Amino acid sequence: MYRNIKDLLFILFGSFSFAFGINYFAIPNMLSEGGVIGITIITYYLFEWSPALMNFLLNATLLALGYRFFTKRATIYTILAFGISSLFLYITEGWGHEIVGDTLLAALFAGIFVGLGIGLMFRSGGTAGGTTILAKMLNKLVGWDVGPTILFIDVLIILASAFVIGQEKAMYTLIAVYVGSKVIDIVVEGASQRTAVMIISGEGERVLDDITRRMARGVTVLEGRGGYSNLNKEVLYIVINKREIVQLRKIIEKIDPDAYVTTHRVQEIFKTGYKGGK
Repeated sequence: MYRNIKDLLFILFGSFSFAFGINYFAIPNMLSEGGVIGITIITYYLFEWSPALMNFLLNATLLALGYRFFTKRATIYTILAFGISSLFLYITEGWGHEIVGDTLLAALFAGIFVGLGIGLMFRSGGTAGGTTILAKMLNKLVGWDVGPTILFIDVLIILASAFVIGQEKAMYTLIAVYVGSKVIDIVVEGASQRTAVMIISGEGERVLDDITRRMARGVTVLEGRGGYSNLNKEVLYIVINKREIVQLRKIIEKIDPDAYVTTHRVQEIFKTGYKGGK
C-alpha cells in the first residue's frame, strides 16, 4: 500500500512538473519538445489545437496499439501518467509568458521541469507514454534498441518543428531536451552516481587494507585465475561515489602502479548497504 501511494504521488507531482514546464516555459517562448508532446506543441502553433487534448488522444492511440508490450502494472501507470499530465496541461494552459530576450533561460527551465516530471513518472514504474510506447513496439517487432529509437524519433520531431518555430528556436529546443535528459538521469538514478571498480593486483591484500582503512568502504574479494598465466589471483570489487575515484586511484597507484583496474557506472543498486556516500 505504501509503495502504491508513493508511486501515485510520483505520478501526480511528475505530471504537474511536466505540464508546468510545457505551459510556463516552452510554449510561451515558442519552443518545442521531443516525443508526442512535441507533436502536440507543433499542432498548437499551427492550428491552436489544445495541447492537453492532443496529448491525451495521441498517447491513448499509441497505448491502444502497443499495450501488449507492457506489463499490466506499467500499462496502468502509463495511463495514469499521460491522463493526469493531460489534465494538468489543461489546468496550466496560459500560465506562462515570454521571457523577452533570454530564450536560453526559458529552454533551461523547460528542460528542468519537463525532465523532473518525466523522471518522477519513470520512478513510479510507468512512463510518460509517447515515443516510449512506440520504441517498445519497434523493439519487439524489429529488434531496435529502445534508447536509440527514442532519441532518433525525438530528433526527427525537433527537426520537423524547425519548419514551424524556426532554426534558432529548434536549437534552443535541443538544449531543453538535453537538459531534460540529464535531469531524468538524476531523478531515476539518484544525484550521487555510483561507480563499480574491479581491481586485479599482485598486492591485493595491501590494496584491500588501505581501501578499508582510508576510505571506510566495504570491498568484495573474488577468486580469479589468469587466462594466460593460469595463476590464481584475488580480484577486488568495490562500489564508490564518482567523486571518490581520484582517491581510490591514488591508493592503487601508490601500492601497485601495474594493477589492472576497470570501472563502469552502476545503473541501480537495490541493497542500500552497498551505497557509497559521505
